[in-house]
Amino acid sequence: MSTTTITCRKRRAAIFKALGHPARLRIVEELRSGERCVCELVDVSEAGWSTVSRHLSVLKSAGVVEDEKRGLQVFYRLALPCVGTFLDCLAGDTNPTSVKKATTPCACS
Repeated sequence: MSTTTITCRKRRAAIFKALGHPARLRIVEELRSGERCVCELVDVSEAGWSTVSRHLSVLKSAGVVEDEKRGLQVFYRLALPCVGTFLDCLAGDTNPTSVKKATTPCACS
């Protein structure tokens, strides 16, 4: 097995691990409709700032989200658009017309 294959599998496993918490899934669901500032994510998650920040850190480390600081606020957005398609699939929405093509490679680049 090649080193590239092993690295790719480790990256994919990290993404699944990052998505493996209900609070992080809630954050990802919220980001599907566009970028959000941390304060908005704290409001929708019903968790404290430190908890939301930790979840965002896990998602960012796995490459699921990316952030941008603007003044005193930090905005997050999905870095992997295919995550939304994956969540639709898990929900049973497998209609090909609802599947959007990812603008960037999903799991390995």
